[in-house]
Amino acid sequence: MKNIEKINFDSKSKFYNYLNLKLTGLICEEPDWLANLSNASALLWMMMENINWAGFYLYKNDELVLGPFQGKPACTHIEIGKGVCGTAAKTREIQLVKNIHEFPGHIACDSASKSEIVLPIVKNDNLICVLDIDSPIINRFDDEDKLYLEKFAGILLKYIKFPQKFI
Repeated sequence: MKNIEKINFDSKSKFYNYLNLKLTGLICEEPDWLANLSNASALLWMMMENINWAGFYLYKNDELVLGPFQGKPACTHIEIGKGVCGTAAKTREIQLVKNIHEFPGHIACDSASKSEIVLPIVKNDNLICVLDIDSPIINRFDDEDKLYLEKFAGILLKYIKFPQKFI
């Protein structure tokens, strides 16, 4: 069972507030960006229910390259504008996909995935990476997930000192 820290929350907002508090505690005093992204993906994997992949694709050399993640092995390179991650990178808008089979050009790294949310992480108008979370359940993610995962991404931007090559 992957959810090591099983706590029953009576609302999604309480869950996400707790998740974001845990993230802050994990990364607020750690200067290493790679360690922080690794712990962030592990935290999502450990705490979120009904997900089968959580991680980052880093923007490098005009494409997305696989970064720290939890889940099955994944696509290593994604072109900007291709699939859900590439679309998020190109538009710099959150992609909330309730059914990935209805997303034109979806890239299937794991055939079990059915829904997905991808958040572009941008600093000083520069794309750094995208946060990608997949689920084996259709309609797993909604606007409340989007709202609180935006806050999760904001915490990453607040505390992580990304190398100049990313900014």
